[in-house]
Amino acid sequence: MQDRKGENPLVPIGSKIDELRIDGNLKALEKDLEEFARIGLAAVEIPVHGLDLIKSGFLDDKRVKEVEQILKTFDFVYSVHSPNPLNLMDQWNPELHFSVFKASLEFASAIGSGILVYHAGRFIPEETFPIQNGHSIKRLLARRLMEIEKEQLILLSEEYPHITLCIENARPYLYHSPYCYGEQIELLKMQVEAIGRPNVRINLDVGHLYMASHFYGFDPVEAAHDISSLISHTHIHDNFGGAIYYHEKIQTHQIPFGRGDAHMPVGWGKIPIAQILKTYLETYKGMLIMELRNRYFLHTQESKENLKELLNGIPTGKVRKIESLGTGDGI
Repeated sequence: MQDRKGENPLVPIGSKIDELRIDGNLKALEKDLEEFARIGLAAVEIPVHGLDLIKSGFLDDKRVKEVEQILKTFDFVYSVHSPNPLNLMDQWNPELHFSVFKASLEFASAIGSGILVYHAGRFIPEETFPIQNGHSIKRLLARRLMEIEKEQLILLSEEYPHITLCIENARPYLYHSPYCYGEQIELLKMQVEAIGRPNVRINLDVGHLYMASHFYGFDPVEAAHDISSLISHTHIHDNFGGAIYYHEKIQTHQIPFGRGDAHMPVGWGKIPIAQILKTYLETYKGMLIMELRNRYFLHTQESKENLKELLNGIPTGKVRKIESLGTGDGI
């Protein structure tokens, strides 16, 4: 592909470490990192919650050293994913959630990661879905919770200016939506702009975006274009766009009907991934992290090859030449 003025020539393709697959086993972490190196990935996203790095709100320093020792033996660029339940809008134990956020940032700093992913705050946490419905949140309360999250993210971003806090857009749920402002791109954009910090940005999850576009009736490509200047990180996976109820967890039951947050390999679903990426790839300086479910681990290389093919078909983008990658290559 030809170079163009203003293009970023390096777009590292990577994968997440699946927290359920690893489940605190550092030998399993090392084994998966070895596989990612073998297939030529350039980046890896580390889940703090899959490695028992945080215990009751505080970082386990001994565990951090053990994980750091493993990570430094590989030549990946790393991003970090904070614990999924982390919620700066928590109304029951907000101090604990703030402490978990700080511990996540401390870990990211320890391994030299410049990216921490955080799920957009939930007015109604998924954990409380069995006892709350999706229409119980009042507008004034929602605004107050967004203000609380904004203030805390400003404090955290000022304390850790070398780490970009990337707020991830959310998937919708039947019956319980809207449970999170991150389901609606315009509200996510509004929150990031209200925070107004250069290191508080957006992690665009294309799978969540596609599901939300079906649920709320908007164009996912236009939505991506609307926030293109705010995107610093990207999660890539595929699905068919169908929302589900929160209790529908078994993928084998959902896939035949094109429903659920499937996290399938690139090219297995219907998401217009190339069109979405085209809206911001030309000036993008982040990673493309494939977020596949554990059941698709053996298809990671296929997903990478499919993503490469999509990227090579985008005339304004520039993908790093994966073929030349080895564990000795730098970013």
